[in-house]
Amino acid sequence: MKAIAVIPKKEKSVHLVEMDKPGVAEFKDGRGVLVEVLRVGACGTDREINNAEYGVAPRGFDFLVLGHENFGRVVETGEKVTELKKGDFVVATVRRPRGSSIYDRIGEQDFTTDDKYYERGISRLHGYMAEFYVESADFLIKIPPSLAEIAVLLEPLSIIEKGLKQASDIQERLKIWRPKRAAVLGTGNVGLLTVMALRMRGYEVHGFGRNSREGYLNAELCAGIGATYDSTAEISVTDSTRQYGEFDLVFECTGFSPIIFDAMQSLSENGILILSSVTGGDRTTDAVPSDKINQMFVLGNRAMVGTVNANREHFEMGVKDFALCEAMYPGWLGRMLTHRVEGLENFARVFDILENSAKYNAIKTYFEVKKF
Repeated sequence: MKAIAVIPKKEKSVHLVEMDKPGVAEFKDGRGVLVEVLRVGACGTDREINNAEYGVAPRGFDFLVLGHENFGRVVETGEKVTELKKGDFVVATVRRPRGSSIYDRIGEQDFTTDDKYYERGISRLHGYMAEFYVESADFLIKIPPSLAEIAVLLEPLSIIEKGLKQASDIQERLKIWRPKRAAVLGTGNVGLLTVMALRMRGYEVHGFGRNSREGYLNAELCAGIGATYDSTAEISVTDSTRQYGEFDLVFECTGFSPIIFDAMQSLSENGILILSSVTGGDRTTDAVPSDKINQMFVLGNRAMVGTVNANREHFEMGVKDFALCEAMYPGWLGRMLTHRVEGLENFARVFDILENSAKYNAIKTYFEVKKF
């Protein structure tokens, strides 16, 4: 079968490989499921791995098959699989409990404390940019046919769902917390999905991005689901509170670390800031009003938390939000799927879009591996 791989730590090494088709017998417990890949999303993580920023090949291989955003159809199931059958649509989770930490042992591998972790298409496990993969039924989420068209967006949504779940859990420190107003920093793929998830929870949502509003599809999508959009080139997040009021919850997904300090000054008392960007590099920030921020957080009982990866429950939460969004705003999610590339052999086109997303005005780029 065909697959798209890189040689980890070798810059611009993305290439097509031929591999043996996997089989359910690889899972000796009878829980294996063979999945035909229909669509696989491409994102900044794939770009960064191809740019040699990180990525680890599985043991015994000198290459890593990319891809963690996935959608497929069941081809065959092992004898112990009862919850899935041939023809079912599925999305696979990403991280696996193969580490030695207590969190791996209890099935909370997204909280692993191990330096070595196991993620499909990222670290030590091959990913989903292939024609087929085999996986344990334990890590497959069944997708209703009515959501098949937008299911490739589920993996990025799962990270948001985890962040919002963590916020809710943390805010149990308050006997009563009834948040009403939220800000989303960054309105790319992840940011728009965050706007959607918050709107599904009834929040008044305000999105912030770098681009001006006029002619910007992402701003149009914010308006289309009942949120506002502002350019940070025209108004800072902190200054926006004079217009909107302070935010009970701020979800950061920009990849631009200095904006965090702006966000910290925009929280209401008892509010919570969620950080989801992974920011490599050595950027520093001067002129931060650190005394003011410290005082605001201490005296205002404000909180901040980082979130990464997701577990099965977060994928399942995402399916429910998809269903609600499709009922309330039909077709909204589908408009995020801006750039479809047919066939794995056209990987160069996908990585060109990833490297030049602003040029292409891309929100979500994905491979259509096989029509369905």
